Amino acid sequence: MSRPLNKLGARSVQTRPSGKHSDGGGLWLVKTEQKSGYWVLRVTIHGRRREMGLGSIGVVSLKAAREDAAKWRAVAASGLDPIVERERLAREAARNLHLFKDVTDDCFEALKKSLKKEGKAGRWRSPLDLHVLPKLGKTPVSQIGQIDIRDALKGIWTTKPDVARKALNRISVVFKHAAALGLDVDLQAPTKARALLGAQGYKPEHIPAVPWPDVADFYASINDGSLTHLALRLLILTGVRSAPLRFIRLDQIDGDVWTIPAQNMKGREGKTEDFRVPLSAEALRVIEQAKPLARDGWLFPSVRKGVISDATMARLMERRGMKERPHGFRSSLRDWMAEATNTPHEIAETVLGHSVGGSVERAYRRTDFLAQRRAIMEQWASVVTGKTDAASSLADAA
Repeated sequence: MSRPLNKLGARSVQTRPSGKHSDGGGLWLVKTEQKSGYWVLRVTIHGRRREMGLGSIGVVSLKAAREDAAKWRAVAASGLDPIVERERLAREAARNLHLFKDVTDDCFEALKKSLKKEGKAGRWRSPLDLHVLPKLGKTPVSQIGQIDIRDALKGIWTTKPDVARKALNRISVVFKHAAALGLDVDLQAPTKARALLGAQGYKPEHIPAVPWPDVADFYASINDGSLTHLALRLLILTGVRSAPLRFIRLDQIDGDVWTIPAQNMKGREGKTEDFRVPLSAEALRVIEQAKPLARDGWLFPSVRKGVISDATMARLMERRGMKERPHGFRSSLRDWMAEATNTPHEIAETVLGHSVGGSVERAYRRTDFLAQRRAIMEQWASVVTGKTDAASSLADAA
């Protein structure tokens, strides 16, 4: 026979004296004083009596207590202990309340070792810090969907397309980290957000480069023996990026080979392979000229501390009214190899420090083509210094 329900009235909850008062169905009002008390649900699970607190009468109304009692009676009827089940749901809710900023911080800590200089420059985080965290940082990661991501990025999707793409990529990485933590996230949300954002209508602008036949004239013009001129000359002769050039140390040079540590090479974060650069006779001459200016082991030190800045060489070209930039000399070198030499593709790409082929192919190819690259860089130095003119180079290639 079922037990009668709803024995109490809303007013009687306040007027009942101290003691235990049944509302039916296992719901009890426990009055400790005239105006204070709490709700208790009594259930029997596998022959064991359990009492489950449902809150104080000052917070939980009679109606709310009855609704909670009904919910947990149903749980008990299914054979589960409602107290254990409530604790499980509470843990799950707490687990899914991790804020996006907190998960981002944890993700960054896990990634630091694989980032260049452990991400201290802030380049990995900056798209998130500037454009995502101010909007979504205080939102539980489990509650972020494609609409939220779209709304966070739509303001820069077409105006700052590169930054927006990086931000979306970082969000995807953070979501995967959250999933690894056991959080309930939609791993497809970033992909769906990209679809919602649509096309960017943007074509990337390549860094302007000096046409390779004109490099010799520019090289001849940077001849005052200053740190900036010497650094720019070595940059042109070696075809390396600005960062490893600026951070070149005397102890990295052994004979006619400059060994760049893996962590200083773009795209080699987390890898252990250093990159060897063959130095032409002209490059060695420039290094000898720079040695008297070296300090603390740095070949190109700053006036105050550390090494010359990233903008030092670019400003020289800018002051001359040139639209080209130092990084463009890598394109000059690559175009020369393609147009004026018969350099195989894999060797030309290795000259620039690019990875060639898939991971399996690279695993089996143990050579870095140092001997072949040494010959190529001597030819390039000859072109750069004007000893071989453009016409002769093209004729030789033909």
